[in-house]
Amino acid sequence: APESLMQALEDLDYLAALDDDGNLSEVGIIMSEFPLDPQLAKALIASCEFDCVEEMVSLAAMLTASPCFVSPSTHLEEVVTLRRRALLHPHGDHFTLINIFNAFQQHNGDEGWCRKHGLSGEALRLAGIVRAELLEVMRRIELPVSPPAFGTAANALNLQRALISGYFLKVARDIDGSGNYVMLTHKHVAHLPPACCYLLRQPPRRPPPWVLYHEFTISQDNCLRVVSEIQPQMLVELAPQYYLSNLPPSESRDLLMELREKLVAV
Repeated sequence: APESLMQALEDLDYLAALDDDGNLSEVGIIMSEFPLDPQLAKALIASCEFDCVEEMVSLAAMLTASPCFVSPSTHLEEVVTLRRRALLHPHGDHFTLINIFNAFQQHNGDEGWCRKHGLSGEALRLAGIVRAELLEVMRRIELPVSPPAFGTAANALNLQRALISGYFLKVARDIDGSGNYVMLTHKHVAHLPPACCYLLRQPPRRPPPWVLYHEFTISQDNCLRVVSEIQPQMLVELAPQYYLSNLPPSESRDLLMELREKLVAV
């Protein structure tokens, strides 16, 4: 549909993938080298700047491969959930996916380990193949690959920065503290998915006020998919200013504009 095409072009413009004439910019040309959707490609390129390439490549592979979670048999559901809980990362689903990939590698792709945790060995092996392909592209076009640093506070911040650089178009805010998330770009209200790390953790805690999500489709129970907490200050710092200015009027937009004014005043 023409509307979808226009939206896609607008998104590419926000991602700095187009020049003033509507052709691919330098960033856009680099993004096009990767067999990834534009937002993920942009996040991967940003990870070079923020020294978190190793982790972002793993995440990109996990997001591109088939979903890794397998529904366990009813009688095993409780024990599998308990085991999965050990893989949850406090910073969100994106970090949990990296955790899972790293654990799979550490267990040498053991199928038994996958079954115990309700994970698909096939999907995780595919993620490994995709990861190798992405690294090969990075080497070919001579992008820097930073050493692994997963688990450090600095790396967590850098990963969030890289993610926001690509996914600022996919941010939502909890409007009432109960997990009703209004998406910034269109005022649709969505929810966290049942498998979200914020819902699986014990004891459960209040849903994060601001989140970045990988995707959303109304057909999938009106849930955001792959969700991680972000700080709105970071969004204001990293998202293009004209994107923030063009957001539909809302309380969320007002909060971001207020933050921007404070940052400018400093």
